[in-house]
This record gives sequence, C-alpha cells and structure tokens, in this order.
Amino acid sequence: MVVPIVGEHETEILHAQTHIWNHIFSFINSMSLKSAIQLNIPDIIHKHGKPMTLDELANALSINKSKITHLRRLMRILIHSGFFLKSAMIPLENGSSGSKSGLGSGEGEGYVLAPPACLLLKDEPLTVTPFLLAMLDPILVKPWHHVSEWFSSDEPTPFEVAHGRTFWDYAGHEPRLNHFFNDAMASDAKLVMSVVMKYSKDVFEGLNSIVDVGGGTGTVAKTIAKNFPNLQCTVFDLPHVVEGLEGSDNLSYVGGDFFVSIPPADALLLKVMDLSNIYR
Repeated sequence: MVVPIVGEHETEILHAQTHIWNHIFSFINSMSLKSAIQLNIPDIIHKHGKPMTLDELANALSINKSKITHLRRLMRILIHSGFFLKSAMIPLENGSSGSKSGLGSGEGEGYVLAPPACLLLKDEPLTVTPFLLAMLDPILVKPWHHVSEWFSSDEPTPFEVAHGRTFWDYAGHEPRLNHFFNDAMASDAKLVMSVVMKYSKDVFEGLNSIVDVGGGTGTVAKTIAKNFPNLQCTVFDLPHVVEGLEGSDNLSYVGGDFFVSIPPADALLLKVMDLSNIYR
C-alpha cells in the first residue's frame, strides 16, 4: 500500500479549508443551543437530579422516538460546545448509581450540566435565556443576511434593509418583538447590575436624581432605586416601551425620544451594547 505524502503546501491548503469550514458551520453551535433551550433540555436534566441517560432524556422530552439518534448528535454538539458533560454511572453499595464526570461514551452514562449551562436555567435569577432567544430570533437574524447589500445602500442599518423600516418602528407595531427584546435587555441588565452593585455601588453616591436613558422596562433603575431610596430614578424610553409600567416612590417612567429631549437630572445613565449597528 502506497501512503501519499502530503507536502507543506497541501497541509496549508487543508488547514485553510478547515478554518473556512469552521466559520461556515459555526452557526450550528448557536442554533443547537437555541434548540436545547426550546426543548427545555437544561431544566429537564437539572430537575432530574442525577446524570440522565439518553433514553431518559428522550422520554422526558416526549420526542418522536425515531429522532433519538439525532438527539444524541445534538447532545454531542452541546458537549463539544461546553454546555453539558457526559458522566459515567458508578454502582453504589445500595444498588443505586452515582456518577463520575467525563467525556467518554458508552453504556451506563448520563448527561449533566456543565457550569455555563447554569445560566440557561429558567429559574436562575441571572438567566441569559431571554437574551439568547431574542438574539437568535429570525427577526434579528435576518439583517445579518443583508449586510453586504447594506454597504451599497443608503439605509443606516442592515435591519432597515431587511425589514423596510427601523428597529424601533418595527418594535412599536409588533408586540412580540417589543416583548422579547425588552425581556432580553432585562435579563442582561440583571446580570450586569448584580456586579455593579457589588463592586461599583459608590458611583451613585451623592446623586439626587438619575435618568436611565433607553432604560427599557426599568430593570437597571429598579435596582438603583432599591439600593438608594433617596435617589430619584427615571426610566426614559419610547412611549410604547414604558406604556402601562408603574413606578414607585423614587422610580418613575417617562416616554419620549432622546434625540429630541431628555428629562433633567444630576446624571444620565446609558447602558450600551455594541451590536455593530445591525439593528439600530
């Protein structure tokens, strides 16, 4: 048998192809994670309380039994991405079984959560699930398919190329978008503010009033208001965002357009996310 000799040039070409393929199919990782969330896999495994076998997971999901092989493939991707681990079942003296974490495969193994998956649980106070589902929603994914077209157009954002109107106009007329985007921003704000209040709380000392510009449903302002009862906090956002929201003694909601005017205060707060101007 003749073994072909791969030269340096051919090796570089193969590496280049591998690099390109990794980028071509990188969307599989995020979409697989989205599927796991929609199937409620993290919560099901967590509530199981011990390593969960493939058959147990399939039964809990009530999926089409002909898809179990595909479920195994989905879990392999999620293990590779670092969201789950395979845990070997170890028989105990009482006849039950314990576990030993690993990445092997075979009989007597079950799935357990890897540390990052804890932020995917629905009951986790700092869950990022709303943010994940929002960013991977077809409405927000579609603009990425129009970036090249956007560079040749006069539209200010790819979102307007894809949908024919601004993000804010779309959200103002589409309750589902308005709802899931506000939920996404709120979930992100909870995590950020948990860190701010722990390590940078003193930045708010000495202020009598503050306006959270583009504050959404008020997650950030509520946290500040709770920690500083004498600080008057105002959530300022578009009318359709703050409509129907009720404040408290030191928290109020004001609708408007910050391109026109902003309520006066000792300080303005802008929580910025760089989404490369894809949406807004």
